[in-house]
Amino acid sequence: MLRAEATTLDGRLLTVTTTSTAHRSYRIPCSTDLDVAKYEQIMKSLVFATDIDVLGLDHQLIRRDGYWVVRSPSNQTFWWGNFLMFDEPPAAGDRQRWEQLFVREFADLPRVAHRTFGWDRVDGETGAADPEFIARGYELSRSTGLIAGADALRAHPRESREVEIRALNPEVGKDEQLWTQLIDLQAAEPPPGTGGEYHLRFLRERQAGQRKLLRAGRGGWFVALDGDQGVASLGIIVTDARARYQQVDTLASHRRRGIASRLLVEAARLTAAAHHVDHFVIVTDPEYHAIGIYESVGFKPVETVCALQLTPADANG
Repeated sequence: MLRAEATTLDGRLLTVTTTSTAHRSYRIPCSTDLDVAKYEQIMKSLVFATDIDVLGLDHQLIRRDGYWVVRSPSNQTFWWGNFLMFDEPPAAGDRQRWEQLFVREFADLPRVAHRTFGWDRVDGETGAADPEFIARGYELSRSTGLIAGADALRAHPRESREVEIRALNPEVGKDEQLWTQLIDLQAAEPPPGTGGEYHLRFLRERQAGQRKLLRAGRGGWFVALDGDQGVASLGIIVTDARARYQQVDTLASHRRRGIASRLLVEAARLTAAAHHVDHFVIVTDPEYHAIGIYESVGFKPVETVCALQLTPADANG
Protein backbone atom coordinates (compact mmCIF):
# COMPACT_ATOMS: atom_id res chain seq x y z
CA MET A 1 0.00 0.00 0.00
CA LEU A 2 1.01 3.60 -0.63
CA ARG A 3 0.43 6.37 1.87
CA ALA A 4 0.16 10.13 1.55
CA GLU A 5 -0.71 12.88 3.99
CA ALA A 6 -3.41 15.27 2.77
CA THR A 7 -3.64 18.67 4.41
CA THR A 8 -7.06 19.53 5.82
CA LEU A 9 -8.63 22.95 5.46
CA ASP A 10 -7.91 23.68 9.12
CA GLY A 11 -4.26 22.60 8.88
CA ARG A 12 -4.49 19.08 10.31
CA LEU A 13 -3.38 15.99 8.42
CA LEU A 14 -5.54 13.23 6.98
CA THR A 15 -3.79 10.01 5.97
CA VAL A 16 -4.95 8.63 2.62
CA THR A 17 -3.87 5.12 1.63
CA THR A 18 -4.29 3.59 -1.82
CA THR A 19 -4.44 -0.09 -2.61
CA SER A 20 -2.12 -0.66 -5.57
CA THR A 21 0.54 0.96 -7.71
CA ALA A 22 -2.16 1.85 -10.22
CA HIS A 23 -3.92 3.92 -7.56
CA ARG A 24 -1.08 6.19 -6.47
CA SER A 25 -0.98 8.42 -3.43
CA TYR A 26 -2.24 11.97 -3.93
CA ARG A 27 -2.67 15.23 -2.06
CA ILE A 28 -6.12 16.72 -1.71
CA PRO A 29 -7.48 19.75 0.16
CA CYS A 30 -9.98 18.27 2.57
CA SER A 31 -11.73 18.83 5.86
CA THR A 32 -13.22 16.36 8.29
CA ASP A 33 -15.16 16.24 11.50
CA LEU A 34 -13.43 12.96 12.49
CA ASP A 35 -10.40 12.56 14.74
CA VAL A 36 -7.91 12.52 11.89
CA ALA A 37 -5.00 11.58 14.15
CA LYS A 38 -6.65 8.15 14.55
CA TYR A 39 -8.16 7.87 11.09
CA GLU A 40 -6.94 6.14 7.94
CA GLN A 41 -9.01 6.00 4.75
CA ILE A 42 -8.59 3.64 1.81
CA MET A 43 -9.82 4.92 -1.57
CA LYS A 44 -10.05 2.08 -4.08
CA SER A 45 -11.20 3.88 -7.22
CA LEU A 46 -8.69 5.52 -9.50
CA VAL A 47 -11.58 7.10 -11.43
CA PHE A 48 -13.04 8.86 -8.41
CA ALA A 49 -9.62 9.75 -7.00
CA THR A 50 -8.67 11.53 -10.21
CA ASP A 51 -12.14 13.07 -10.51
CA ILE A 52 -11.17 14.84 -7.30
CA ASP A 53 -7.67 15.65 -8.58
CA VAL A 54 -9.05 17.80 -11.39
CA LEU A 55 -11.50 19.90 -9.37
CA GLY A 56 -10.95 23.61 -8.80
CA LEU A 57 -8.58 24.92 -6.17
CA ASP A 58 -11.46 25.80 -3.84
CA HIS A 59 -12.97 22.30 -3.78
CA GLN A 60 -13.60 20.58 -0.48
CA LEU A 61 -13.31 16.89 0.38
CA ILE A 62 -14.99 16.00 3.65
CA ARG A 63 -14.93 12.56 5.25
CA ARG A 64 -18.07 11.35 7.03
CA ASP A 65 -18.95 7.99 8.52
CA GLY A 66 -19.33 5.72 5.48
CA TYR A 67 -18.99 8.31 2.72
CA TRP A 68 -17.09 11.25 1.25
CA VAL A 69 -18.57 14.67 0.53
CA VAL A 70 -17.11 16.40 -2.55
CA ARG A 71 -17.99 20.10 -2.88
CA SER A 72 -17.14 22.81 -5.42
CA PRO A 73 -18.51 26.10 -4.07
CA SER A 74 -17.38 28.11 -7.11
CA ASN A 75 -19.23 25.81 -9.55
CA GLN A 76 -22.40 24.61 -7.88
CA THR A 77 -23.98 23.22 -11.07
CA PHE A 78 -21.01 20.89 -11.63
CA TRP A 79 -22.74 17.59 -10.94
CA TRP A 80 -19.51 15.65 -10.45
CA GLY A 81 -17.89 18.46 -8.52
CA ASN A 82 -20.69 18.29 -5.94
CA PHE A 83 -21.53 14.71 -5.03
CA LEU A 84 -21.48 12.05 -2.33
CA MET A 85 -19.29 8.98 -2.70
CA PHE A 86 -20.25 6.10 -0.46
CA ASP A 87 -17.97 3.26 0.57
CA GLU A 88 -20.42 0.64 -0.76
CA PRO A 89 -23.14 0.52 -3.44
CA PRO A 90 -26.74 1.21 -2.48
CA ALA A 91 -28.64 -1.38 -0.50
CA ALA A 92 -32.39 -1.84 -0.18
CA GLY A 93 -33.90 1.17 1.57
CA ASP A 94 -30.90 3.49 1.01
CA ARG A 95 -32.48 6.01 -1.36
CA GLN A 96 -34.24 8.14 1.23
CA ARG A 97 -31.21 8.18 3.53
CA TRP A 98 -28.80 9.07 0.73
CA GLU A 99 -31.07 11.86 -0.51
CA GLN A 100 -31.42 13.28 3.00
CA LEU A 101 -27.64 13.25 3.45
CA PHE A 102 -27.21 15.03 0.12
CA VAL A 103 -29.65 17.79 1.10
CA ARG A 104 -27.88 18.25 4.43
CA GLU A 105 -24.37 18.35 2.97
CA PHE A 106 -25.23 20.94 0.29
CA ALA A 107 -27.77 23.04 2.18
CA ASP A 108 -25.47 26.07 2.09
CA LEU A 109 -24.95 25.89 -1.70
CA PRO A 110 -28.27 27.15 -3.12
CA ARG A 111 -27.56 26.34 -6.79
CA VAL A 112 -26.97 22.65 -6.11
CA ALA A 113 -30.31 21.30 -7.37
CA HIS A 114 -29.11 17.95 -8.76
CA ARG A 115 -28.50 14.67 -6.95
CA THR A 116 -25.31 12.68 -7.66
CA PHE A 117 -24.04 9.58 -5.89
CA GLY A 118 -21.06 7.33 -6.45
CA TRP A 119 -19.58 4.41 -4.53
CA ASP A 120 -16.01 3.30 -4.11
CA ARG A 121 -16.14 -0.02 -5.96
CA VAL A 122 -14.05 -0.82 -9.05
CA ASP A 123 -15.85 -3.97 -10.22
CA GLY A 124 -18.98 -2.41 -11.73
CA GLU A 125 -21.19 -3.56 -8.85
CA THR A 126 -24.54 -1.71 -8.77
CA GLY A 127 -26.16 -3.10 -5.63
CA ALA A 128 -29.80 -2.08 -5.33
CA ALA A 129 -29.45 0.87 -7.71
CA ASP A 130 -32.21 -0.35 -10.02
CA PRO A 131 -35.14 -0.70 -7.60
CA GLU A 132 -34.00 2.11 -5.29
CA PHE A 133 -32.99 4.83 -7.77
CA ILE A 134 -33.46 4.03 -11.45
CA ALA A 135 -37.13 3.22 -10.90
CA ARG A 136 -37.47 6.75 -9.48
CA GLY A 137 -35.94 8.68 -12.35
CA TYR A 138 -32.20 8.43 -11.67
CA GLU A 139 -29.74 7.62 -14.44
CA LEU A 140 -27.09 4.95 -13.85
CA SER A 141 -23.75 5.54 -15.55
CA ARG A 142 -20.73 3.28 -15.92
CA SER A 143 -17.21 4.61 -16.44
CA THR A 144 -14.08 2.70 -17.30
CA GLY A 145 -10.75 3.97 -16.05
CA LEU A 146 -7.75 3.34 -18.30
CA ILE A 147 -4.08 3.83 -17.47
CA ALA A 148 -0.82 4.14 -19.43
CA GLY A 149 2.73 4.55 -18.24
CA ALA A 150 4.45 7.81 -19.08
CA ASP A 151 6.47 6.07 -21.80
CA ALA A 152 3.73 3.70 -23.00
CA LEU A 153 1.71 5.96 -25.31
CA ARG A 154 2.43 5.52 -29.01
CA ALA A 155 1.41 7.34 -32.16
CA HIS A 156 -1.55 5.93 -34.04
CA PRO A 157 -0.58 4.89 -37.59
CA ARG A 158 -3.40 7.02 -39.03
CA GLU A 159 -2.92 10.09 -36.86
CA SER A 160 -3.47 13.43 -38.57
CA ARG A 161 -0.50 15.57 -39.55
CA GLU A 162 -2.73 18.32 -40.90
CA VAL A 163 -3.30 20.13 -37.62
CA GLU A 164 -1.05 22.06 -35.26
CA ILE A 165 -0.96 20.91 -31.62
CA ARG A 166 -0.12 23.45 -28.95
CA ALA A 167 -0.83 24.35 -25.35
CA LEU A 168 -3.10 27.26 -24.52
CA ASN A 169 -1.92 30.06 -22.27
CA PRO A 170 -4.11 30.03 -19.12
CA GLU A 171 -3.25 33.59 -18.08
CA VAL A 172 -6.11 36.09 -18.09
CA GLY A 173 -6.21 37.92 -21.40
CA LYS A 174 -4.17 35.28 -23.26
CA ASP A 175 -5.61 33.03 -26.00
CA GLU A 176 -9.08 34.27 -25.09
CA GLN A 177 -10.50 33.64 -28.56
CA LEU A 178 -9.43 30.00 -28.39
CA TRP A 179 -10.69 29.56 -24.83
CA THR A 180 -14.07 30.87 -26.02
CA GLN A 181 -14.00 28.45 -28.96
CA LEU A 182 -13.54 25.61 -26.48
CA ILE A 183 -16.71 26.64 -24.64
CA ASP A 184 -18.58 26.58 -27.96
CA LEU A 185 -17.13 23.15 -28.76
CA GLN A 186 -18.16 21.71 -25.40
CA ALA A 187 -21.62 23.33 -25.54
CA ALA A 188 -22.39 21.84 -28.95
CA GLU A 189 -23.40 18.46 -27.49
CA PRO A 190 -24.73 18.93 -23.95
CA PRO A 191 -25.69 15.92 -21.81
CA PRO A 192 -29.29 14.77 -22.22
CA GLY A 193 -31.73 17.01 -20.39
CA THR A 194 -29.35 19.97 -20.19
CA GLY A 195 -28.67 23.05 -22.26
CA GLY A 196 -29.20 26.77 -22.47
CA GLU A 197 -27.80 29.17 -19.91
CA TYR A 198 -27.67 26.51 -17.18
CA HIS A 199 -25.16 24.47 -19.17
CA LEU A 200 -23.20 27.49 -20.41
CA ARG A 201 -22.77 28.82 -16.88
CA PHE A 202 -21.46 25.45 -15.75
CA LEU A 203 -18.98 25.33 -18.67
CA ARG A 204 -17.72 28.87 -18.01
CA GLU A 205 -17.31 28.29 -14.29
CA ARG A 206 -15.56 24.97 -14.89
CA GLN A 207 -13.16 26.54 -17.38
CA ALA A 208 -12.39 29.40 -14.98
CA GLY A 209 -11.48 26.85 -12.30
CA GLN A 210 -9.39 24.83 -14.74
CA ARG A 211 -7.42 27.88 -15.83
CA LYS A 212 -6.64 28.66 -12.18
CA LEU A 213 -5.31 25.10 -11.79
CA LEU A 214 -3.11 25.55 -14.84
CA ARG A 215 -1.82 28.91 -13.60
CA ALA A 216 -0.84 27.08 -10.41
CA GLY A 217 1.35 24.75 -12.46
CA ARG A 218 -0.96 21.72 -12.42
CA GLY A 219 -0.82 20.73 -16.08
CA GLY A 220 -1.87 22.03 -19.47
CA TRP A 221 -4.74 22.50 -21.90
CA PHE A 222 -4.07 21.51 -25.47
CA VAL A 223 -5.73 22.34 -28.75
CA ALA A 224 -5.57 21.03 -32.31
CA LEU A 225 -5.63 23.96 -34.70
CA ASP A 226 -6.87 23.87 -38.28
CA GLY A 227 -5.69 27.30 -39.33
CA ASP A 228 -6.88 29.62 -36.56
CA GLN A 229 -9.79 27.38 -35.52
CA GLY A 230 -9.61 25.06 -32.55
CA VAL A 231 -11.08 21.77 -33.83
CA ALA A 232 -10.20 19.50 -30.90
CA SER A 233 -9.04 19.98 -27.33
CA LEU A 234 -8.27 18.23 -24.07
CA GLY A 235 -6.78 19.00 -20.69
CA ILE A 236 -4.29 17.08 -18.57
CA ILE A 237 -4.16 17.80 -14.83
CA VAL A 238 -1.11 16.53 -12.93
CA THR A 239 -1.32 15.57 -9.25
CA ASP A 240 1.66 13.92 -7.55
CA ALA A 241 2.95 12.37 -10.79
CA ARG A 242 -0.51 11.14 -11.82
CA ALA A 243 -1.87 12.86 -14.94
CA ARG A 244 -5.62 12.78 -15.63
CA TYR A 245 -7.05 13.63 -19.05
CA GLN A 246 -10.08 15.90 -19.18
CA GLN A 247 -12.75 16.59 -21.79
CA VAL A 248 -11.47 15.10 -25.02
CA ASP A 249 -13.61 16.96 -27.57
CA THR A 250 -13.48 17.08 -31.38
CA LEU A 251 -15.57 19.28 -33.65
CA ALA A 252 -18.15 17.14 -35.47
CA SER A 253 -16.84 18.22 -38.88
CA HIS A 254 -13.32 17.03 -38.02
CA ARG A 255 -14.01 13.59 -36.52
CA ARG A 256 -12.64 10.31 -37.90
CA ARG A 257 -9.63 12.10 -39.33
CA GLY A 258 -7.01 11.00 -36.80
CA ILE A 259 -7.01 14.33 -34.97
CA ALA A 260 -8.02 13.03 -31.52
CA SER A 261 -5.42 10.24 -31.55
CA ARG A 262 -2.70 12.73 -32.52
CA LEU A 263 -3.81 15.13 -29.79
CA LEU A 264 -3.89 12.41 -27.12
CA VAL A 265 -0.27 11.41 -27.71
CA GLU A 266 1.18 14.85 -28.39
CA ALA A 267 -0.46 16.33 -25.28
CA ALA A 268 1.03 13.51 -23.19
CA ARG A 269 4.48 14.18 -24.65
CA LEU A 270 4.26 17.90 -23.89
CA THR A 271 2.98 17.21 -20.37
CA ALA A 272 5.73 14.70 -19.59
CA ALA A 273 8.31 17.21 -20.79
CA ALA A 274 7.03 19.83 -18.35
CA HIS A 275 6.05 17.67 -15.34
CA HIS A 276 7.16 14.53 -13.57
CA VAL A 277 4.55 11.96 -14.66
CA ASP A 278 4.49 8.28 -13.68
CA HIS A 279 1.28 7.44 -15.49
CA PHE A 280 -1.64 8.89 -17.41
CA VAL A 281 -5.30 8.22 -16.59
CA ILE A 282 -8.30 8.61 -18.89
CA VAL A 283 -11.97 7.79 -18.21
CA THR A 284 -14.77 6.99 -20.64
CA ASP A 285 -18.09 5.22 -21.07
CA PRO A 286 -17.20 1.56 -21.78
CA GLU A 287 -19.81 1.51 -24.58
CA TYR A 288 -18.47 4.66 -26.29
CA HIS A 289 -16.34 4.26 -29.41
CA ALA A 290 -13.57 6.44 -27.94
CA ILE A 291 -12.38 3.59 -25.74
CA GLY A 292 -11.03 1.91 -28.87
CA ILE A 293 -9.03 5.03 -29.74
CA TYR A 294 -7.57 5.18 -26.24
CA GLU A 295 -6.56 1.53 -26.31
CA SER A 296 -5.02 1.96 -29.77
CA VAL A 297 -2.49 4.49 -28.44
CA GLY A 298 -1.52 2.44 -25.39
CA PHE A 299 -4.12 2.80 -22.62
CA LYS A 300 -5.22 -0.30 -20.71
CA PRO A 301 -8.53 -0.60 -18.81
CA VAL A 302 -8.10 -1.19 -15.07
CA GLU A 303 -11.51 -0.61 -13.45
CA THR A 304 -15.18 0.14 -13.97
CA VAL A 305 -17.15 2.32 -11.58
CA CYS A 306 -20.84 3.15 -11.38
CA ALA A 307 -22.71 6.27 -10.32
CA LEU A 308 -26.21 7.74 -10.15
CA GLN A 309 -27.49 11.16 -11.10
CA LEU A 310 -30.83 12.95 -11.06
CA THR A 311 -30.99 15.87 -13.48
CA PRO A 312 -32.59 19.02 -12.01
CA ALA A 313 -35.75 20.32 -13.61
CA ASP A 314 -34.15 23.64 -14.63
CA ALA A 315 -31.10 22.12 -16.34
CA ASN A 316 -32.37 22.80 -19.86
CA GLY A 317 -32.96 26.51 -19.50
